[in-house]
Amino acid sequence: MNIYVILKRTFDTEEKIQIEDGKILEDGAEFIINPYDEYAVEEAIQLREEHGGEVTVVTVGNDEGEKELRTALAMGADKAVLIEDEDVEDGDAFSTQAILAAYFKEQEVDIILGGNVAVDGGSGQVGPRLAEKLDINHVTSVIKIEIQNDKAVVEKDVEGDKELIEVSLPLLVTAQQGLNEPRYPSLPGIMKAKKKPLDTLDLDDLDLDEEDVEGKTKTVDLYLPPEKEAGKILEGEIDDQVKELVSLLKTEAKVI
Repeated sequence: MNIYVILKRTFDTEEKIQIEDGKILEDGAEFIINPYDEYAVEEAIQLREEHGGEVTVVTVGNDEGEKELRTALAMGADKAVLIEDEDVEDGDAFSTQAILAAYFKEQEVDIILGGNVAVDGGSGQVGPRLAEKLDINHVTSVIKIEIQNDKAVVEKDVEGDKELIEVSLPLLVTAQQGLNEPRYPSLPGIMKAKKKPLDTLDLDDLDLDEEDVEGKTKTVDLYLPPEKEAGKILEGEIDDQVKELVSLLKTEAKVI
């Protein structure tokens, strides 16, 4: 099987975000593979172990993304591809899917896996956009995958319930928490990852111009949410507390 994983380099979820002049400060910040993409990498490796084939991880970004690709290789992926987008002005989800689509149009694909959302942007757009561009089937929020010949039986999370879908390959799926438990890179895996192929491409290699992948959205402002105020503790008899709570919900919270 030709198995691909699209992954994103994101801030460590434990990192404290700092903003200055409308931009997130990245100096000294720790970056990781987007946690939802880790489920995709793990599932890709398990599919290869069961059905054979090759796992290729692909990311769009700058050269610092090589670290996250090497981590995926250390987990067990076979090859990696870094597509540099430093020439793209105001890149967004459209830009990423346009670049990925140009790359995948030249590949033979059985299945593409990615994370359900990225923990930084949270739009969940890149996977479905890419599948539509490639004109292949796609299922989001997947928590189980079984490949049977040229079809896949996929279990999808739907707001606390489950939906079972049978769909033909080629296929793109996005991974939800619960799909698997991602493995940690072992020491032998880390050593092997240093020798595994990692190709670097740019827009010219994909016959793309900057105008072809220019972002369709514009960031108007970027700011941290206001600090939470201290909560209120209601005291007195239960009936009095209920009356005060209702009053506060009307006058302060304005939710009723």
